Amino acid sequence: MANLPTHTIVFEILTRLPAKDVGRSKSVCKQWYALLSTQDFVRIHCSRSVVSSNQRVLLIDDLTCYVRPIISNNNDYGPSSIVTFPFHHQNNDVSILSHLNGLLCVFLNHTYELLLWNPTTTAFKRLSTPDSHGFYINNLDAIGLYVDADDDYKVLHIKRRSGVLGVYVYSREVDSWRNIPFITRQEYLSPHFNWSAGTFCGGTLYFTVCECWIGGTNVVICFDVNSEQFKEISFPPVPSNGMVQGVLVNVKNVLHMFASTGMFEMTIDLWTLQGDYWIKVLSCPPIPPISLSLWCDITHYVTNGNWFVMTKLGKLFTIEMDMKPFECFYPVSWFRGFKGAVFVQTIVSPSI
Repeated sequence: MANLPTHTIVFEILTRLPAKDVGRSKSVCKQWYALLSTQDFVRIHCSRSVVSSNQRVLLIDDLTCYVRPIISNNNDYGPSSIVTFPFHHQNNDVSILSHLNGLLCVFLNHTYELLLWNPTTTAFKRLSTPDSHGFYINNLDAIGLYVDADDDYKVLHIKRRSGVLGVYVYSREVDSWRNIPFITRQEYLSPHFNWSAGTFCGGTLYFTVCECWIGGTNVVICFDVNSEQFKEISFPPVPSNGMVQGVLVNVKNVLHMFASTGMFEMTIDLWTLQGDYWIKVLSCPPIPPISLSLWCDITHYVTNGNWFVMTKLGKLFTIEMDMKPFECFYPVSWFRGFKGAVFVQTIVSPSI
């Protein structure tokens, strides 16, 4: 390393700094400010920040937002810090729809506006426009946050309005929305189908589409973010003798699904996608009966070989898994009203 140029050495060191230290380093001099603002620096710093030790839990309680680190060696949370919302909002107004590389896609319940927000840097960007783009209706719309091959962060917005489906893509690079075609079965337009938020994995956004009654149809819709083509694949072969919920997670760029079935006493299996087919990884121990309303607020993540089933009130279950531990199990990006997220701290900006 002694023969490397000073610029290269500084670049390598700074890309390994925590996100908040990068922000402070911008004030050192004009050269550092310019360097730390380049897209190359942001991209490399982000790739080195997406590690389990950099995970944070964000919880929203009425008007207050708390961020807490995850202490992986004892499976607990560290001390909380308060984050001030940088945008105007009302009581119990902010809901998290999706997340990627430190960016959160949120909507405001009183205005229906979509925003991109980095809670680490506090930067945000409103996605709403005068021509009615960027407005989200809960239980009808679906959102997916992704980055394409050109390193452009984008938002896919699937809108269902009175039996008419529209699909729109927002580009951070050009700061605008555009319509794209979507061919699917007409029945998926019905409000009887519940769409998840999109989970980004391996260049594809995945959505679960589940019919809201026992024995209903359940499928996975895939969106290739580079070709912008949609296709449908089957759901894991789970029993249909109860309510079915599929929660998608990205583990080291491999798609997994927690598939739960039942009414009050739930059966949960973990599946992984290989090609277009699902392979069962494990079945969890029996879950004690819990109310269905509480179950719908649960999210999951795994670290150190343990699986946590977490609600907005804190951890509900810890399940020991007899398998090779994952380095980090990133959170689900669909919360169904759960006011929180597990995210990584980065300097990725919601706008260019």
